[in-house]
Amino acid sequence: MLDILYKRRSVRRFSAEKVAEEKLDRILQSGLLAPSSKSKYPCEFIVCDQPELNFKLSESKPGGASFLKYAPISIVITGDEEKSDVWIEDTSIAAAYMLLQAEKEDLGACWVQIRGREHNENSSAEEYIQKLLGIPKNQKVLAIIGIGHKDQIKEGRDESFLKREKIHRNHF
Repeated sequence: MLDILYKRRSVRRFSAEKVAEEKLDRILQSGLLAPSSKSKYPCEFIVCDQPELNFKLSESKPGGASFLKYAPISIVITGDEEKSDVWIEDTSIAAAYMLLQAEKEDLGACWVQIRGREHNENSSAEEYIQKLLGIPKNQKVLAIIGIGHKDQIKEGRDESFLKREKIHRNHF
């Protein structure tokens, strides 16, 4: 597992190569296998594989989502706030699992924060995506993960990246 963690980097540039269904399925399985507080499993995943839809998702918030217009796959991650009061934590864990599985599949991926972000002066990024994808109000949008074959190579990290001074034992 550590080898994947050292290797994984956010990738925002993708080739035109199609993502194999079996790779996408394993990424989705990893999200479904993520732990959930009290076994509530509030997570839902919307797979977007239409270029025009990914273009619209790229406009969900200024700046940080623009790379989605080039992503062959976008996965919108939502959590049911009526099912779990810790939907944010549960969906975050699922997203992290999916990012790691994408790396294991040798695919590039990057997280786009949606929760708490604005689309424009009149609406939030979440409201924009809920309307675009027909997401019910109780399903809160945490993030979008863009996935595709890497069109850029980023060096992984090594031991020197670790800030071991951030580790404390028994007290701060």
